[in-house]
Amino acid sequence: MKKTLLALALGSLCAISFSASCNDKPLLQDGSKSLYQRVLTTPSCKLSQTADGKNGSAVDAFSRFYVYGREGGYVKVGPDTTGKIAGYLLEECTVPWKIQTALLFNNPASRDRAIIFEKYDTLTEIMNLDDPKAIIDPIKEKVYKGQSAKGVIATEPETYVNFAKQFYLLPILDSSESMFADGSPALELKIASVTADGSAASQTLASAGGKGTGSAAGSAITAFKAGIVFVVDASISMQPYIDRTKMAINTIVSKLKDRGLEDYVQFGLVSFRSNTKAVPALEYESKTFLKPGDALTVDEFNEKLKDLKQASVSSKLFDEDAYSGIARALNEVNWDEFGGRYIVLITDAGAIEGSNDLSTTHLDAAQIASEAEKKKTAIFTLHLLTSAGKKNHAKAKAQYQTLSYNNAIQDTLYESINAGSVDEFGKKIDHFAEVISNQVRLASDGKVGAGSAAIADSSELDKKLTKLGYAMQLYYLGDKLGTKAPDFIQGWMADRDLVDHSKAVVEPVVLLTRKELADLYDLVSQVQMAVDERSLGSADSFASLRELALKMGSDPDKVKDKSLNLTQMGLMDEYLAALPYKSRIAEIDEDTWNALSPQEQDSIYRDLSSKLEHYKIYDGDHARWVSLSEGASEREKVYPVPLRDLP
Repeated sequence: MKKTLLALALGSLCAISFSASCNDKPLLQDGSKSLYQRVLTTPSCKLSQTADGKNGSAVDAFSRFYVYGREGGYVKVGPDTTGKIAGYLLEECTVPWKIQTALLFNNPASRDRAIIFEKYDTLTEIMNLDDPKAIIDPIKEKVYKGQSAKGVIATEPETYVNFAKQFYLLPILDSSESMFADGSPALELKIASVTADGSAASQTLASAGGKGTGSAAGSAITAFKAGIVFVVDASISMQPYIDRTKMAINTIVSKLKDRGLEDYVQFGLVSFRSNTKAVPALEYESKTFLKPGDALTVDEFNEKLKDLKQASVSSKLFDEDAYSGIARALNEVNWDEFGGRYIVLITDAGAIEGSNDLSTTHLDAAQIASEAEKKKTAIFTLHLLTSAGKKNHAKAKAQYQTLSYNNAIQDTLYESINAGSVDEFGKKIDHFAEVISNQVRLASDGKVGAGSAAIADSSELDKKLTKLGYAMQLYYLGDKLGTKAPDFIQGWMADRDLVDHSKAVVEPVVLLTRKELADLYDLVSQVQMAVDERSLGSADSFASLRELALKMGSDPDKVKDKSLNLTQMGLMDEYLAALPYKSRIAEIDEDTWNALSPQEQDSIYRDLSSKLEHYKIYDGDHARWVSLSEGASEREKVYPVPLRDLP
């Protein structure tokens, strides 16, 4: 009884003295066991030390705060989950943020810019039209000129917004699964946006779109340079292609010098073989022979590349460590020096998978492609279909199509060379270098996207290279002109182009704190270990998953139910289960798992292994960790993890 009275007394004390920190943890979201309530500030918010708004100080727009309590229309907030209290915010000036999901604009080079509507109903009506083009085209004609259009509150900037250099938030406040009239699936997203400087304005479309490709862009583009790094398989079968690559470099370097452009297109070369622990005589897994800018004349190139030769012994596997070569090119070259960023992979073999002990990166194609996307570097693959690799071709093609998928043009940059023809290979590599060099020449004359309107009769490769060149220029101009997202807006948009539904407008990401990333790593590690029991049999593997769910505090009765999937068993963290994405493993139940072939189960295991290695890269990628609120602990910094990189 005394304990009850004491508890009541303490409760009353907390109610009377609300400004004291009686709660050392933020409030939980309704129905949640681990998700805290969070809000984002808008430009009108002021932070006060009392729940009356007096003597409030301005706070950066879209600062993220945790909610510790509510009183009289105010929310008591802190910068993190440690119990530190920052003060009070008028609740009506804040925006609830249940899950830290956000959107990043994709490069607009291959699609029309996104339009953001004031109301959900307006967007839905357009998506339900059999011919949305008839409505959208007149709207675009107005808003792209900075004029107002009924129901539209903002448009995407004309040039690319670089998240890493011009930080912006495009948080998802609400979402609805939907579809267009033709049956194409889509998400309708309620979003808000503000740039990092917190500047707020009465938004008009004329000021929402950022700077265009006018005279300022024409002036800025003249300094556009391209870096091309060849990543060449140097295994025992590759000498003819090594020699032909050297010849291509010599030819284009001579032409560039004649045109006075030798400083505008610079070449590098990385070669790769396989694991030297398995075969020491291979000498190296990957090696940089030349970085862009290290040589500008034919003689300098030949001197740098004189020791580049094929291996004298065979590797242990037919697959080679291509991902090691790509990773070296991504990490050792200063890509910030270039607007055009190209890696050209040349190989006749598949890539060693990340889960293989011989892999030096322990990453797969999807993770390497994600790292290239962060650096805005395109990977162009020339796959040599030699007779020796006939049994390997299909697998390698699938790997390299994934590796070379480019978000900017939403297409793959994979090309195959029939029968491994050295002549065909030489023509293709010469043509590639010539096209890129010509794009740079036109850019040096102040011409943005020159040639992009006249490619209807071009080859598929030329069309891709032209679109890619334009995308690279938009990336470059976005950096040089300081293009920002709209200062502050709330509205509705679709995640796909409203006319061409095959085009993705945005890249969805979840902003994970360091603690959440660490928790994700631990969860995936434990699931991976449980899945690895597959070698003992499917039933044992799923039994291990059940044991893991019990350790995580799941209801024992639920865990016993064989019809429930991993999410329903409580195995997936709440924030993962709440995300708007399709998990490869979350929907698996015991019957589904048992129905998978050993190869399919092994594929899941290997995928989890590669994701774990990728999370390590995220943890060490200090430049992309950002703080969403002043005074927050280091563990509250967030990292934009694409939803496709989740388990």
